[in-house]
Amino acid sequence: MHQPLVSVITPTYNTEAFISETIASVRAQTYTNWELVIVDDASSDTTVAILQKYAALDDRIKIHVLETNSGAAIARNTAIENATGTYIAFLDADDLWKPEKLTKQIAFMQKKDIAVSFTSYELMDEQGKSLGKMIKALPKVDFSKMLKSNYIGNLTGIYNAEKLGKVYMPNIRKRQDWALWLALLKKVDFAYSLEAPLARYRVRENSISSNKLNLLKYNYAIYRKALKFGAFKSGFYLIRFLIEHFFIKPQQTTQL
Repeated sequence: MHQPLVSVITPTYNTEAFISETIASVRAQTYTNWELVIVDDASSDTTVAILQKYAALDDRIKIHVLETNSGAAIARNTAIENATGTYIAFLDADDLWKPEKLTKQIAFMQKKDIAVSFTSYELMDEQGKSLGKMIKALPKVDFSKMLKSNYIGNLTGIYNAEKLGKVYMPNIRKRQDWALWLALLKKVDFAYSLEAPLARYRVRENSISSNKLNLLKYNYAIYRKALKFGAFKSGFYLIRFLIEHFFIKPQQTTQL
C-alpha cells in the first residue's frame, strides 16, 4: 500500500530525560515515510543538543527552536505550520509509540477513507514502567460526544491535512489538544478508532489530571475561550463534563 508522508508534531521544553526515547520510538516505526517536526520552546537544559544530535543522524527529523518560551500551543502550531505531510500526527516529548503504530493506523484510514482517527493507549509511570492499565478508545466519537469530555488521546490522534486542511490549536495554556479535535470534528461527522493500544502515555506527577481543580479550570477555558461559549453555557457543559467524566465513564481504564 502507498505510504503518504506523515508529519509527526512534537513540542519540547526541558525534556532531556525523555526525548531520546520518544525520538527512538518514531525512528523504530515500520512505516518509514514520516517527518518528525520538533519545535523546542526555548529549553534551558540539554534538550536542543540532543535534538541536534538526532537531526544529524536522520534527515527526516526537522528541528525548530523558539527564541522565547511561548507555550505548548505556539510550539505545536509552529510545527503544524512547517509540516508538509498528507497526514498530521501528534506525539508529545515524553510519550512513546509502538513500532507498528503508523503502519496500522494509516492503513486503517486509507482502507476506510477516514479523515480523523485515534487509538487506545497504555499507561506507564514517569520512569517508563508499565502501570498495567490501558485507556480503551471508544469505537467512534462526534462533536457532541467530545463536548462532554476529551476522548481522543493526543498521542494517538491523526488527521488528513490534505482533505481537511491544516487545523491549528488555540493559544490557551492547557488542553489545547482537546480544542483541536473539537475543531476537526466540526469538519467531519465522526472520528474513528483503531481500538488496539498503539501508544504509551507517561503519567507525570505534575499532570493536569492529578489536580482536579486545575482540570476544571482548564476545561472551562476550552468552553469560554476556544469555543466562545457564554458563561452560562460554559457552566452547563462543565457540569456535563463532571457527570460524564466521574459518573458515566464510557471510556474505560482496563487492566492489561
